Amino acid sequence: MQLSVWTYEGPPHVGAMRIATAMEGLHYVLHAPQGDTYADLLFTMIERRGKRPPVTYTTFEARDLGKDTAQLFQDAAREAAERFKPQAMIVGASCTAELIQDDPGGLVEAMDLPCPAIPLELPSYQRKENWGAAETFYQVVRHLADKSVERPAREGRRASANILGPAALGFRHRDDLVEIRKMLDALGVEVNLVAPLGASPADIARIGAADLNIVLYPEIADEAARWLEKTFDQPAVRSVPIGVKATRGFIAEVAELAGADPTLALGDTNSRLPWWSRSVDSTYLTGKRVFIFGDATHAVAAARIAREELGFEVCGLGCYNREFARELRAEAKVCGVEPLITDDHLAVEDAIAAASPELVLGTQMERHIAKRLGLPCAVISAPVHVQDFPARHSPQMGFEGANVIFDTWVHPLVMGLEEHLLTMFREDFEFSDEAGASHHAAHSPVRKPSHEAEHAIAQPVAATTETALDGDLWTDEAERELKKIPFFVRGKARRNTENFAAEQGRERIDLDTLYDAKAHYAR
Repeated sequence: MQLSVWTYEGPPHVGAMRIATAMEGLHYVLHAPQGDTYADLLFTMIERRGKRPPVTYTTFEARDLGKDTAQLFQDAAREAAERFKPQAMIVGASCTAELIQDDPGGLVEAMDLPCPAIPLELPSYQRKENWGAAETFYQVVRHLADKSVERPAREGRRASANILGPAALGFRHRDDLVEIRKMLDALGVEVNLVAPLGASPADIARIGAADLNIVLYPEIADEAARWLEKTFDQPAVRSVPIGVKATRGFIAEVAELAGADPTLALGDTNSRLPWWSRSVDSTYLTGKRVFIFGDATHAVAAARIAREELGFEVCGLGCYNREFARELRAEAKVCGVEPLITDDHLAVEDAIAAASPELVLGTQMERHIAKRLGLPCAVISAPVHVQDFPARHSPQMGFEGANVIFDTWVHPLVMGLEEHLLTMFREDFEFSDEAGASHHAAHSPVRKPSHEAEHAIAQPVAATTETALDGDLWTDEAERELKKIPFFVRGKARRNTENFAAEQGRERIDLDTLYDAKAHYAR
């Protein structure tokens, strides 16, 4: 085990909690010590849900370890069943409780609970959050699906589908679901159920009544969909509609399985991305080098959009969930880059620094990394910060999702150009530092500090400047010239110049060295 200040995925019991929190009428009894109850904050603070997760913790303490902790679990399970009266329960242990080997699954079998209790075996030290969510959803479906359900004949009725995968704490899952429902409605396909988000155990019982399954998020729903395919002979749609081309492919695949006419759904003209990609304005972004990292589904989709729909060059591609490494490696091969399969954020940071991209697409962690490196970044995947759960409708899927993606990716680059133009004209009387902010009062000069204040800060600043210059590799003239380069490629230019100077044995970087390095790397 490796200690880290950041993790892309939590332990598998957090994945189980995401399923329980997404569903209605399902309660999770978690055998855990006091310190493992932090996960509630993920939903109430990060996702900003109005109610806490449906989880009962045994919360045993150190002094309880000398007693019968198994009895603590059984008492907690009985109290949860009596208090919350769930339709079904799932039971398991946290990573810490796993070490005492109380076996919650075996214990619950010996209890006469008034509702079904589904045991979870989630090896905390071998697996992680997404796998835990997938395994939990699979076990819920396997235990609760009514195998006697028969689908009515297709003649004279519309096809029906299960939408599988949306869960609590998912990246834009709520908004994606709205867009998927719109497309299915245009295709004339009815929704049998959505699971796990909003589904109850009673809903899961009739999951076999649908004609097909739509796997929106393979990390969560793929295992359950495979079981349903074998058990109920339900084909699965695995095209993930992120991007214009993928959305059209998704519509065509659903229409084929449902026997529907795709014309109306394909006629959606709300996406502005295709028009912009053909316009002269898009030439500014053509060939921009982009580094992509996230969960495999969103990372692969982002790579396809980048190279096929926006004309970007993918200079790095990776994911943190090893279960889907095969799909990412296949896309990396198409992009002509080495795949990066890791959950070590320091390795990702090193890879981004080495690639020197002009745009980073990643998780919340990559946003921090990009900020340190002075690179623009857009978040495309969980794990994410509270700001990535916007109050507004902000999907990733469907034609409207393509608009959101376009805005999210392009705006950092366009703002970079705007900042560069402002920097170029900073000596102009309208843009100088002495001028006030234009949106406050364009002709109001910035208030200068008093003479006393200037005198108070003069000495420390001068000392700091002198110290910095003593060990500086760059001359003042070269630094001023470097600042004329747009900030989003300035870091790359600085590194290339310093590498060139080191190879040439030059102790200081002056204007000549800067121009020589530019000529060298332009060959």
